[in-house]
Parts: sequence; C-alpha cells; structure tokens
Amino acid sequence: MSASLAWVKTRTGTLILTQTLWLAKPVLTPFGMLAEPFFKRQPGFWKVLTVATCMAVLGCLQAQEPQGHVSIILLGATGDLAKKYLWQGLFQLYLDEVGKGHSFSFHGAALTDPQKGQQLMAKALETLSCPADMVPSHCAERKDQFLQLSQYRQLKTAADYSALSRDIEAHVQHKGLREAGRIFYFSVPPFAYADIARNINSSCRPGPGAWLRVALEKPFGQDYRSAQELATELGSFFQEEEMYRVDHYLGKQAVAQILPFRDQNRQALDRLWDRHHVERVEIVMKETVDAEGRTSFYEEYGVIRDVLQNHLTEILTLVAMELPRQVSSVEAVLQHKLQTFQALRVLQRTSAVVGQYQAYGEQVRRELQKPGSFQSLTPTFAGVLVYIDNPRWEGVPFILLSGKALDERVGYVRVLFRNQAHCVQSETHWAASRSQCLPRQVIFYIGHGALGSPAVLVSRNLFSPSLPSESWQELQGQPGLRLFGRPLSDFYAYRPVKELDAYSILISHLFHHRKDSFITTENLLASWLFWTPLLDSLAHEAPRVYPGGAENGHLLDFEFSGGQLSFSQQQPEQLVPGPGSAPMPSDFQVFRSKYRDSPLISAWPDELISKLASDIEASAVRAVQRSGEFHLALSGGSSPIALFQQLAHGHYSFPWAHTHLWLVDERCVPLSDPESNFQGLQVHLLPRVRVPHYNVHPMPVQLRRRLCAEEDQGAQLYAAEISALVTNSSFDLVVLGMGIDGHTASLFPQSPAGLDGEQLVVMTRSPSQPHDRMSLSLPLINRAKRVAVLVMGKMKREITLLVSRVGREPRKWPISGVLPSSGQLVWYMDYEAFLG
Repeated sequence: MSASLAWVKTRTGTLILTQTLWLAKPVLTPFGMLAEPFFKRQPGFWKVLTVATCMAVLGCLQAQEPQGHVSIILLGATGDLAKKYLWQGLFQLYLDEVGKGHSFSFHGAALTDPQKGQQLMAKALETLSCPADMVPSHCAERKDQFLQLSQYRQLKTAADYSALSRDIEAHVQHKGLREAGRIFYFSVPPFAYADIARNINSSCRPGPGAWLRVALEKPFGQDYRSAQELATELGSFFQEEEMYRVDHYLGKQAVAQILPFRDQNRQALDRLWDRHHVERVEIVMKETVDAEGRTSFYEEYGVIRDVLQNHLTEILTLVAMELPRQVSSVEAVLQHKLQTFQALRVLQRTSAVVGQYQAYGEQVRRELQKPGSFQSLTPTFAGVLVYIDNPRWEGVPFILLSGKALDERVGYVRVLFRNQAHCVQSETHWAASRSQCLPRQVIFYIGHGALGSPAVLVSRNLFSPSLPSESWQELQGQPGLRLFGRPLSDFYAYRPVKELDAYSILISHLFHHRKDSFITTENLLASWLFWTPLLDSLAHEAPRVYPGGAENGHLLDFEFSGGQLSFSQQQPEQLVPGPGSAPMPSDFQVFRSKYRDSPLISAWPDELISKLASDIEASAVRAVQRSGEFHLALSGGSSPIALFQQLAHGHYSFPWAHTHLWLVDERCVPLSDPESNFQGLQVHLLPRVRVPHYNVHPMPVQLRRRLCAEEDQGAQLYAAEISALVTNSSFDLVVLGMGIDGHTASLFPQSPAGLDGEQLVVMTRSPSQPHDRMSLSLPLINRAKRVAVLVMGKMKREITLLVSRVGREPRKWPISGVLPSSGQLVWYMDYEAFLG
C-alpha cells in the first residue's frame, strides 16, 4: 500500500492536509482472501478511511493552533500573600501552559501609584523560582518571558478599569489573537470586594464568547448573616459559575488526594468506611506561632472562624461525603458535599472547648491600644466534636482541633478504625507491622510535623493501597521515626513525587475551570449555618488560659462522652495573677430559687437545657420502675428543639421503649408542614431514639383530608385516647412554654375554652397564624404528676416580671393557672428571661 499527502484549501480559506492511499499489489489477508478485490467490492471503505485519516491529522494541527489569549489581573499585587505565594503560582501556571495553545498577559494591580507600585511588584518578581529539575538556561528564558508579559497598573476608579479593558482588547487585536477570557484574583480585604466587583462588572468584562473568572480570598463573612449579605452583593455582579472562593487547604496535596484515594481504593474501603468500622476521625491543624502582629485580624475572627469553619470543615466533607460514581464530575462532588453539610448535627455549647494562650491579652492591649483592664474573650485554641446524622456516620465522632502557641506545627487527617481483635500472645510474638492487634488507621498527613512533608499512610494490617505512581511514590523508611505511637514501618507510606505549593495547584485548577476545588455559595452558607450557633454561644465565654508551647502539658487535653466535650483537667484557679474582672457566664452554672412559690431552676441556656433533659430522664426512670411506662407531653415552638436534640444525643439510659410521647398543642396544619409541632419531634427527636411507633401520639388535626373540622371531632378522639392509655388521665410529665402574652400550650388570654370545665382537649383560636389550634386543657394539665415550664430569651423578661407579681388569673394570663392539683410545678428559666 502507498500513500500521498496534499494540502487542500477549503471554501473558508483554511488549509487541510489530505491523504490518499492505494494498493501497489494484491495483499493476502489473514483470512486467505485478497485485499484488493475486497476494496473493489467495498468502494465506500475508501471514503471512510480517507475521512478518518484527514480528521486525525486535522485534530493534530488544531491542537497546535492558538486557543486564545488569557489576561490575568492580580488585585493586591504588592501585598504579602501575592509576594509569598500568588506571583509564584502564576509563574508556575505559565511554565505549565506555555506552548499549549494559550497566550498570556499578567497585570499586577493595586491602589499604589504607578511608579512605586512598579517598584514593589518588580521586587516581588525577583523571588520567582523554577522547579529543581528544570535546566537553568531554560528557567532563565521562561522567567524573562514572564517578566516581559507582566506589568503593573493602578486600579482605583471605574475609568482605570475601563482603560485596562481597552488595553487588553487593543493588545489582542494588535497580535491578531482571540480573547479566551480574563481572570481577576482578589488578594484584597473583603470590604473592598463590592467596589472592585462593581467596576469589573460595569467596565472590565470581556466581550461575547470570552469567559470571566474571579478568585476570592477568605474570610467570607463572620457569621451566616454577614456571609449571606456578602454573597448577595457579589451575586449582583457575578454569576455563580464565575466565582471561585479560595480555601488554600483544598490545594494541599494530601487534602487534594482524599477523594482520589477513596475512589482508587473503593474495593477495600467500601467495607470499612462507615460507622460499623470507624472508631473516630481526627482533623487537626496545630501551630507553634502565636498571633502577634495579627491581633487586629484575630480579635475579629478567632481560631474557629479562621481555621475550623473553612479549612477543617472542607476536609471533613471530603472524608465523610458519599462518593460519587465519577469523582471527576464537578457537579456530583459539589452536590455530595452539600448533602454532608445538611446531615451535620447542630452544635451545642457543650460540643466545644476553647482556650487562649497566656500572652494573647497583653498582645491585644499593646497592638490595639486597649486599656489595661481590657480582657479579650477571643479563642486561640478550639476542639470541637462533630457528629453526622446519616446512615454511614451516625454515632462516629469527628474531632476538629486547631490552635496557636501549641507544642508542634502539624496538620493531618486520621481515620482510626475499630479493632475487635485480641491477641493472646505478647506483642513480641506479633507479626511485625501486620498483626490484627495493632492500631488500624488511614492518615492523610498534610505537612510539617515529624515527617516534614505531605504523605498518605495506611496501616499494613488494613490493606495495601493504590495511589497513582506518576504523582506518588513510596516513602523511604526513616529509622527511629514514629507516628501516632507506631514506627513508620507499620505503614504503607507514600509521598508526592514532586511537592507543589497549594496556591500553584489552585491557580491551575482556576485556569482549567475545576470548580470542585473551590467553595460554592451554597456550600459556604451551609457551613456558616452550621457554625454560627456555636459562635454565638461562645461570644461571652471566657476561654481557658494556657501558657503556650511545651508548657501546656495536659492542660488542653479533652475528652468526650454522651455527645459532650470537656477538658480532662480542671482549670487552675488562676494561671496568671491579674486585676479582678467582671464575672463571666461560665462562672455561673445552675441557680436554684423560688418563682410563684414553686421551685425555680435558672442557668445559661445550654446548662438549663441539659438540666431539664436530665430531670426528664430521671422522671422517666422512676415512672417506668413504678408503673412500667412513662407518659410525656411535649410543647411545640422553638425553645423545645434544643431540648429534643439534647434528649436524642446525650441520654442513652432513657427508657424510650417504655415511653409514650404526647403533644400539648398543635397547629391546624398537615403533620408534614414545617409549622406543625409534630414536625419538631419528627425532625429533631424521633429519628434518633427508639420509641415504638405505636407509642407516639400526634394530635389528630387532619382527618378525612380536612383540617380541624368540627364534625370530625378530633379533640374528642384525642381525649378518648388519653383516657384509654393514661391512668386517671394524669401524665407523668408535661413540658410547657410561656408566651410573651402569658399564654401556654395553645391556651390564650380570654380563651373561651380550655381554661376550666371538664373537657380534656379543646379547639382554640390563636391571635397569630395559623389561627386554629388544638390544645390540652388547663384542667388536664393540672392533673399531671409533674409540670415543667421552660422560659428562655430576653424577650420573655417582661412577662416573667409581670407573672411573678400576679395571682391566679388564667383568663388574663393562662400560665398563671398552671398549678398541678397533686403534683409538682418546676420553672426552668435562662438568665436572660430571669434577670434580663
């Protein structure tokens, strides 16, 4: 067979290469037939072969054609982050992409005037370096090219942005290029985002057919509300697909390897990566440095906002998310991460321990010019216990820890597996590194520490892992090196073939449109929604003071039990002598007194809920011991939700199998409606406790597809059910709330029914929507053996004062009519409701 090549011009003027083939002589095929007759019988084969060949050659030619010009604008080009990481990351991008079809220009931008700005930028560019394996002459050539492509611009006004856009367009036109897109990297404080975004959107967007990408550095707000406001503001200028929020930990090689590792080792991990096999997960980032020189930032954010809310939470989602079938699918990865956020259990005050290194307060007073009496409450250390309420991870503790002025600098993710083995012989007879009695763990070693570099480690008694050989290599043994109490030889250990900076990786992913390496608006708000309640509860909490470094000893050690976290050691009475300060909320625990001649228990919200939950459990145990069952009637609303969560997560001796759950009142809405009181039970309690379904008694507000229809007699049906199941219609415990108008259950002032009489369950009208309600009557409530009234929040202070002074006037204040005839009434009030 022979062939000839020829260039052919198309109608559009494009040259393509064609290839013609022919047979010089007959060819015998393996099947014993001549190829030439075959081609004669199949003339269409020639056309197919010619077209396929042309397309292949054309594809090769097109791969070398210019793919367009990319302009990268670094905002804050003379700042610390740019000097340390971003310019090097951009240079690495240029080294990786030069000659692959794109052309580049790099614009360093800041508010500084052009002359000084150019000098500062030139100084930053002096530190650019090439990979160690690059030929020096080649490095010098590429560096010189990069410097020629980089220029400084002052960007202050909309006119400056318009001028930049015109210059980019002129450059593209002059060079005969096509504009592919523009990247703006925001290395500036968040307060500057809005003005810059406005100017880009109005004056510096690329033309049709070209893309825009903006990279945004954290912090992205201080809480859910501020993050939402910032997201809304940015969303008015940019589309979601144009925004890339940077969390540089997602660019660290060990972190970036978590999902690929899980994917490549599916067969081994599918039987291990769940609550039946994992004992706990530790996600740790420790620092030896303190916050000196950065206290203005740290006072505003603290360790939880600075590290846990973003870096460690993102890592948690990578470890815990359900693995998509294709981890290369950006959309699937982001969706599975969001589902993990939605399964996170609400954090309580008792979910965390916080500390502050001893010198921090003095640093703040000095750097921020605060008076000598100023006491900072900002935590510089935090340990947080997180649970994920889904079938895979239910009950598995995830421990997130970070702090400054600690004993070592190290970051790692440690998945510790349960070990059911027991070896009869002593450890000296165990099979070296492979005994089933040794700890079993998978560790993503982020960096620093004893190893000093990123690594992936898997216990040899677990499984032999698979990692891509082109990017990861086996770590050579280091005699004497021990990790987590075991010699390195106990692990299959791998390290990157080439260590890469996190920002270089993320800038490459930004260029290549890898959205899964960045934080979406949806995931950002989900994270803040998770962390904000804990931050609010810690706002007035005095952190434990620790000396810093090795002197910390065991002062910051903590332990967890029953879903709660606490320091292992008691705080010394006074670590450092100093002037007296006002008592903090943590100085008060539970305060006992009298209110309306009945016992009063007052505390801060978390302690109050914990005390009430413990009292309910004690009542349940006594009732079951006495009669074999416990009848508990619960109110709806927002306050009991925290109680439901506490009961579900911290009281494992509760006799749920013998408990009947009743409702004190209900709105006339479908039981699946979010406004239904039953939904509070259904979402926050029932999925997590083992109450027999026939022991759960929702109020029958929806019968025959109608809501609270009089002819359906729902109130009478509920009363009959109570009479049939509850001895003497006397509940063991009724939990009530108190409204700002003095109502309780759904018994409102001037209510025509339910305040007296013989009815056990009544229909009532609420002044607020939904108006129609069903409620236990006051006479039925007063038959209970015990009644608990939970009152929380500053808004209740006024009605608390008022009710403390009035007599029994249920028509004006229904709560004043609560007084069990033969039982006990106990008031549970937080300090804001009780003291204001």
